[in-house]
Amino acid sequence: MTSMLVTGRHISKLSGYAPALPTPFDEEGNVDAPAFEQLCDLQLANGATALVVCGTTGEAPTLSPAEHRELIRIAVAQARGRIPVIAGAGANATAHAIELTRDAEATGADAALSVVPYYNKPTQSGLYAHFCAIAQSTGLPIILYDVPSRTACGLADDTVARLAELPRIIGLKDAAGDASRPARLRPLVGTKFRLLCGDDGLALPYLAQGGDGCISVTSNVAPGLCRNMFLAWKRGQSVRAQRLALRVAELTAVLFRETNPVPVKHALALLGPMSPTVRLPLVGLSDPHRAELSKVLFRLCDEHSEQMIGSIEETLESRRRAVG
Repeated sequence: MTSMLVTGRHISKLSGYAPALPTPFDEEGNVDAPAFEQLCDLQLANGATALVVCGTTGEAPTLSPAEHRELIRIAVAQARGRIPVIAGAGANATAHAIELTRDAEATGADAALSVVPYYNKPTQSGLYAHFCAIAQSTGLPIILYDVPSRTACGLADDTVARLAELPRIIGLKDAAGDASRPARLRPLVGTKFRLLCGDDGLALPYLAQGGDGCISVTSNVAPGLCRNMFLAWKRGQSVRAQRLALRVAELTAVLFRETNPVPVKHALALLGPMSPTVRLPLVGLSDPHRAELSKVLFRLCDEHSEQMIGSIEETLESRRRAVG
Protein backbone atom coordinates (compact mmCIF):
# COMPACT_ATOMS: atom_id res chain seq x y z
CA MET A 1 0.00 0.00 0.00
CA THR A 2 3.00 2.34 -0.04
CA SER A 3 1.89 4.07 -3.21
CA MET A 4 3.73 7.38 -2.54
CA LEU A 5 6.82 5.43 -3.25
CA VAL A 6 9.92 5.31 -1.19
CA THR A 7 11.55 1.99 -2.01
CA GLY A 8 13.63 0.05 0.46
CA ARG A 9 15.91 2.14 2.62
CA HIS A 10 16.39 4.89 0.05
CA ILE A 11 15.16 8.32 1.17
CA SER A 12 16.54 10.67 -1.47
CA LYS A 13 13.08 10.84 -3.10
CA LEU A 14 11.03 10.90 0.09
CA SER A 15 7.55 12.30 -0.50
CA GLY A 16 3.98 11.89 0.69
CA TYR A 17 3.05 11.44 4.34
CA ALA A 18 5.42 10.20 7.03
CA PRO A 19 3.93 9.99 10.53
CA ALA A 20 5.78 11.60 13.42
CA LEU A 21 5.13 8.72 15.81
CA PRO A 22 4.22 9.27 19.46
CA THR A 23 5.96 7.18 22.08
CA PRO A 24 3.55 4.88 23.97
CA PHE A 25 4.03 4.66 27.72
CA ASP A 26 2.43 2.17 30.06
CA GLU A 27 0.67 3.10 33.29
CA GLU A 28 4.00 3.20 35.12
CA GLY A 29 5.42 5.60 32.55
CA ASN A 30 7.76 3.11 30.88
CA VAL A 31 8.06 2.74 27.11
CA ASP A 32 5.38 0.29 25.95
CA ALA A 33 7.33 -1.69 23.35
CA PRO A 34 4.43 -3.92 22.14
CA ALA A 35 2.21 -0.87 21.63
CA PHE A 36 4.96 0.86 19.66
CA GLU A 37 5.43 -2.24 17.49
CA GLN A 38 1.70 -2.23 16.77
CA LEU A 39 1.76 1.48 15.95
CA CYS A 40 4.59 0.94 13.47
CA ASP A 41 2.78 -2.00 11.88
CA LEU A 42 -0.45 -0.03 11.51
CA GLN A 43 1.39 2.78 9.74
CA LEU A 44 3.19 0.34 7.46
CA ALA A 45 -0.15 -1.22 6.54
CA ASN A 46 -1.68 2.18 5.84
CA GLY A 47 0.88 3.48 3.38
CA ALA A 48 3.34 5.54 5.44
CA THR A 49 6.39 6.55 3.40
CA ALA A 50 8.69 6.65 6.44
CA LEU A 51 8.55 6.19 10.20
CA VAL A 52 9.71 9.25 12.12
CA VAL A 53 10.63 8.38 15.72
CA CYS A 54 11.97 10.23 18.76
CA GLY A 55 10.87 13.66 17.59
CA THR A 56 8.61 16.31 19.11
CA THR A 57 5.58 14.01 18.92
CA GLY A 58 7.67 11.22 20.42
CA GLU A 59 8.40 13.34 23.53
CA ALA A 60 12.12 13.12 22.77
CA PRO A 61 13.22 15.50 25.57
CA THR A 62 11.87 13.04 28.15
CA LEU A 63 13.56 9.93 26.70
CA SER A 64 16.71 8.41 28.13
CA PRO A 65 19.50 7.41 25.71
CA ALA A 66 18.55 3.75 26.19
CA GLU A 67 14.88 4.48 25.39
CA HIS A 68 15.93 6.51 22.36
CA ARG A 69 17.89 3.52 21.03
CA GLU A 70 15.10 1.07 21.88
CA LEU A 71 12.49 2.99 19.92
CA ILE A 72 14.74 3.27 16.87
CA ARG A 73 15.55 -0.43 17.10
CA ILE A 74 11.86 -1.37 17.22
CA ALA A 75 10.98 0.86 14.26
CA VAL A 76 13.87 -0.55 12.21
CA ALA A 77 12.84 -4.12 13.06
CA GLN A 78 9.21 -3.50 12.11
CA ALA A 79 10.05 -1.60 8.91
CA ARG A 80 12.40 -4.38 7.72
CA GLY A 81 13.83 -2.09 5.05
CA ARG A 82 10.47 -1.52 3.35
CA ILE A 83 10.39 2.17 4.25
CA PRO A 84 13.02 4.38 5.91
CA VAL A 85 13.24 5.07 9.62
CA ILE A 86 14.05 8.70 10.38
CA ALA A 87 15.31 9.21 13.92
CA GLY A 88 15.05 12.45 15.83
CA ALA A 89 18.58 13.26 16.96
CA GLY A 90 18.58 16.95 17.76
CA ALA A 91 19.79 18.80 20.83
CA ASN A 92 20.75 22.30 21.86
CA ALA A 93 24.33 21.20 22.55
CA THR A 94 26.16 20.27 19.37
CA ALA A 95 28.17 17.52 21.10
CA HIS A 96 24.94 15.95 22.40
CA ALA A 97 23.30 16.14 18.96
CA ILE A 98 26.34 14.38 17.48
CA GLU A 99 26.11 11.67 20.14
CA LEU A 100 22.42 11.09 19.43
CA THR A 101 23.05 11.03 15.68
CA ARG A 102 25.83 8.47 16.04
CA ASP A 103 23.60 6.36 18.30
CA ALA A 104 20.82 6.50 15.70
CA GLU A 105 23.23 5.41 12.98
CA ALA A 106 24.58 2.54 15.09
CA THR A 107 21.02 1.39 15.87
CA GLY A 108 20.06 1.18 12.19
CA ALA A 109 18.21 4.40 11.38
CA ASP A 110 18.18 5.45 7.73
CA ALA A 111 18.33 9.21 8.39
CA ALA A 112 18.49 11.71 11.23
CA LEU A 113 16.06 14.53 11.90
CA SER A 114 18.09 17.36 13.41
CA VAL A 115 16.25 20.23 15.07
CA VAL A 116 17.42 23.83 15.30
CA PRO A 117 19.07 24.22 18.73
CA TYR A 118 16.49 25.43 21.22
CA TYR A 119 16.92 27.90 24.10
CA ASN A 120 20.45 28.97 23.08
CA LYS A 121 19.23 31.26 20.24
CA PRO A 122 22.39 31.00 18.10
CA THR A 123 23.09 33.27 15.13
CA GLN A 124 22.78 32.00 11.57
CA SER A 125 26.56 31.48 11.56
CA GLY A 126 26.19 29.38 14.71
CA LEU A 127 23.39 27.34 13.17
CA TYR A 128 25.46 26.70 10.07
CA ALA A 129 28.44 25.58 12.16
CA HIS A 130 26.20 23.36 14.33
CA PHE A 131 24.73 21.45 11.39
CA CYS A 132 28.08 21.25 9.59
CA ALA A 133 29.59 19.58 12.66
CA ILE A 134 26.74 17.05 12.81
CA ALA A 135 27.00 16.30 9.08
CA GLN A 136 30.74 15.69 9.41
CA SER A 137 30.20 13.25 12.29
CA THR A 138 27.94 10.72 10.60
CA GLY A 139 27.28 8.67 7.51
CA LEU A 140 23.53 9.25 7.80
CA PRO A 141 21.54 11.61 5.59
CA ILE A 142 20.26 14.53 7.66
CA ILE A 143 16.91 16.30 7.47
CA LEU A 144 16.96 19.73 9.08
CA TYR A 145 14.04 20.59 11.37
CA ASP A 146 12.99 24.23 11.58
CA VAL A 147 10.32 24.87 14.23
CA PRO A 148 10.70 28.44 15.57
CA SER A 149 7.60 28.23 17.77
CA ARG A 150 9.43 25.69 19.95
CA THR A 151 13.07 26.72 19.52
CA ALA A 152 12.76 30.54 19.64
CA CYS A 153 15.20 30.53 16.73
CA GLY A 154 14.72 29.81 13.03
CA LEU A 155 16.72 28.89 9.95
CA ALA A 156 16.94 31.69 7.39
CA ASP A 157 16.37 30.72 3.77
CA ASP A 158 19.97 31.58 2.91
CA THR A 159 21.22 29.31 5.70
CA VAL A 160 19.08 26.44 4.43
CA ALA A 161 20.54 27.02 0.96
CA ARG A 162 24.12 26.95 2.28
CA LEU A 163 23.45 23.77 4.25
CA ALA A 164 21.81 22.14 1.22
CA GLU A 165 25.19 22.28 -0.50
CA LEU A 166 26.52 19.74 2.00
CA PRO A 167 26.08 16.21 0.63
CA ARG A 168 24.78 14.74 3.91
CA ILE A 169 21.99 17.32 4.31
CA ILE A 170 19.15 16.19 2.08
CA GLY A 171 16.01 17.94 3.26
CA LEU A 172 14.07 20.20 5.57
CA LYS A 173 11.14 19.54 7.85
CA ASP A 174 9.61 22.99 7.71
CA ALA A 175 7.40 23.97 10.65
CA ALA A 176 8.00 27.71 10.32
CA GLY A 177 4.33 28.28 9.41
CA ASP A 178 4.89 29.80 5.95
CA ALA A 179 3.18 27.86 3.15
CA SER A 180 4.83 30.04 0.50
CA ARG A 181 8.35 29.05 1.59
CA PRO A 182 8.86 26.17 -0.90
CA ALA A 183 8.48 28.60 -3.79
CA ARG A 184 11.32 30.70 -2.35
CA LEU A 185 13.52 27.78 -1.35
CA ARG A 186 13.25 25.57 -4.42
CA PRO A 187 15.39 27.79 -6.68
CA LEU A 188 17.99 27.95 -3.89
CA VAL A 189 18.18 24.24 -2.99
CA GLY A 190 17.41 22.47 -6.27
CA THR A 191 14.91 19.78 -7.14
CA LYS A 192 16.51 16.90 -5.21
CA PHE A 193 16.42 18.58 -1.79
CA ARG A 194 13.35 17.34 0.11
CA LEU A 195 10.98 20.06 1.34
CA LEU A 196 8.65 18.47 3.88
CA CYS A 197 5.88 20.38 5.60
CA GLY A 198 5.96 20.08 9.39
CA ASP A 199 2.57 21.73 9.91
CA ASP A 200 -0.47 19.58 9.09
CA GLY A 201 -2.68 22.62 8.72
CA LEU A 202 -0.56 23.94 5.84
CA ALA A 203 0.19 20.66 4.06
CA LEU A 204 -1.89 21.15 0.90
CA PRO A 205 -0.85 24.77 0.23
CA TYR A 206 2.75 23.77 0.99
CA LEU A 207 2.52 21.05 -1.67
CA ALA A 208 0.98 23.54 -4.07
CA GLN A 209 4.00 25.81 -3.64
CA GLY A 210 6.44 23.02 -4.48
CA GLY A 211 6.73 20.92 -1.32
CA ASP A 212 7.40 17.19 -1.50
CA GLY A 213 5.36 15.90 1.42
CA CYS A 214 4.55 16.17 5.09
CA ILE A 215 6.00 14.82 8.33
CA SER A 216 2.66 14.60 10.02
CA VAL A 217 0.93 14.31 13.37
CA THR A 218 -2.56 13.93 11.87
CA SER A 219 -1.60 10.91 9.76
CA ASN A 220 -1.08 8.96 12.99
CA VAL A 221 -4.87 8.98 13.29
CA ALA A 222 -6.12 9.33 9.69
CA PRO A 223 -3.41 7.90 7.42
CA GLY A 224 -5.84 7.09 4.62
CA LEU A 225 -7.32 10.59 4.49
CA CYS A 226 -3.84 12.13 4.38
CA ARG A 227 -2.55 9.68 1.79
CA ASN A 228 -5.57 10.11 -0.48
CA MET A 229 -5.34 13.89 -0.27
CA PHE A 230 -1.69 13.74 -1.33
CA LEU A 231 -2.38 11.33 -4.18
CA ALA A 232 -5.29 13.44 -5.42
CA TRP A 233 -3.04 16.49 -5.53
CA LYS A 234 -0.26 14.60 -7.36
CA ARG A 235 -2.77 13.34 -9.93
CA GLY A 236 -4.08 16.82 -10.62
CA GLN A 237 -7.42 16.17 -8.90
CA SER A 238 -7.44 19.52 -7.14
CA VAL A 239 -11.13 19.57 -6.24
CA ARG A 240 -10.92 16.14 -4.60
CA ALA A 241 -7.70 17.14 -2.85
CA GLN A 242 -9.29 20.27 -1.44
CA ARG A 243 -12.36 18.34 -0.28
CA LEU A 244 -10.19 15.81 1.56
CA ALA A 245 -8.07 18.64 2.94
CA LEU A 246 -11.14 20.03 4.69
CA ARG A 247 -11.58 16.73 6.54
CA VAL A 248 -7.90 16.58 7.41
CA ALA A 249 -8.02 20.20 8.61
CA GLU A 250 -11.01 19.51 10.85
CA LEU A 251 -9.15 16.69 12.57
CA THR A 252 -5.90 18.64 12.71
CA ALA A 253 -7.64 21.51 14.48
CA VAL A 254 -8.74 19.34 17.40
CA LEU A 255 -5.37 17.54 17.53
CA PHE A 256 -3.68 20.86 18.28
CA ARG A 257 -6.07 22.35 20.82
CA GLU A 258 -3.44 21.55 23.44
CA THR A 259 0.27 20.85 23.26
CA ASN A 260 1.30 18.08 20.87
CA PRO A 261 1.38 15.09 21.48
CA VAL A 262 -1.26 15.20 24.23
CA PRO A 263 -4.33 15.24 21.92
CA VAL A 264 -2.99 12.73 19.37
CA LYS A 265 -2.15 10.24 22.13
CA HIS A 266 -5.67 10.65 23.50
CA ALA A 267 -7.10 10.07 20.01
CA LEU A 268 -5.01 6.93 19.53
CA ALA A 269 -6.12 5.68 22.92
CA LEU A 270 -9.74 6.03 21.82
CA LEU A 271 -8.96 4.09 18.65
CA GLY A 272 -7.13 1.35 20.52
CA PRO A 273 -3.40 1.24 19.68
CA MET A 274 -1.94 2.84 22.80
CA SER A 275 -2.38 4.52 26.18
CA PRO A 276 -2.85 8.31 26.40
CA THR A 277 -0.12 8.53 29.06
CA VAL A 278 2.36 11.39 28.67
CA ARG A 279 5.38 12.29 30.75
CA LEU A 280 5.68 15.35 32.92
CA PRO A 281 5.76 18.26 32.40
CA LEU A 282 2.95 17.32 29.98
CA VAL A 283 -0.37 16.22 31.45
CA GLY A 284 -3.45 14.56 30.00
CA LEU A 285 -6.01 16.25 27.78
CA SER A 286 -8.46 18.56 29.54
CA ASP A 287 -12.11 17.50 29.81
CA PRO A 288 -13.59 20.09 27.37
CA HIS A 289 -11.10 19.13 24.69
CA ARG A 290 -11.67 15.42 25.32
CA ALA A 291 -15.32 15.85 24.46
CA GLU A 292 -14.57 17.90 21.36
CA LEU A 293 -11.92 15.47 20.11
CA SER A 294 -14.15 12.44 20.66
CA LYS A 295 -17.01 14.04 18.75
CA VAL A 296 -14.89 14.85 15.69
CA LEU A 297 -13.00 11.58 15.79
CA PHE A 298 -16.00 9.30 15.99
CA ARG A 299 -17.85 11.19 13.26
CA LEU A 300 -14.88 10.85 10.93
CA CYS A 301 -14.65 7.17 11.80
CA ASP A 302 -18.30 6.72 10.87
CA GLU A 303 -17.82 8.59 7.57
CA HIS A 304 -14.33 7.38 6.61
CA SER A 305 -13.74 4.21 8.62
CA GLU A 306 -11.37 2.64 6.09
CA GLN A 307 -9.14 5.73 6.14
CA MET A 308 -8.65 5.88 9.93
CA ILE A 309 -6.01 4.03 11.93
CA GLY A 310 -8.38 1.64 13.77
CA SER A 311 -11.07 -0.64 12.46
CA ILE A 312 -14.64 0.62 12.72
CA GLU A 313 -15.47 -2.25 15.09
CA GLU A 314 -12.67 -1.21 17.47
CA THR A 315 -13.72 2.41 17.19
CA LEU A 316 -17.36 1.72 17.95
CA GLU A 317 -16.33 -0.38 20.94
CA SER A 318 -14.09 2.47 22.13
CA ARG A 319 -17.01 4.87 21.78
CA ARG A 320 -19.24 2.58 23.82
CA ARG A 321 -16.61 2.46 26.55
CA ALA A 322 -16.16 6.24 26.41
CA VAL A 323 -19.84 6.98 26.87
CA GLY A 324 -20.61 4.05 29.14
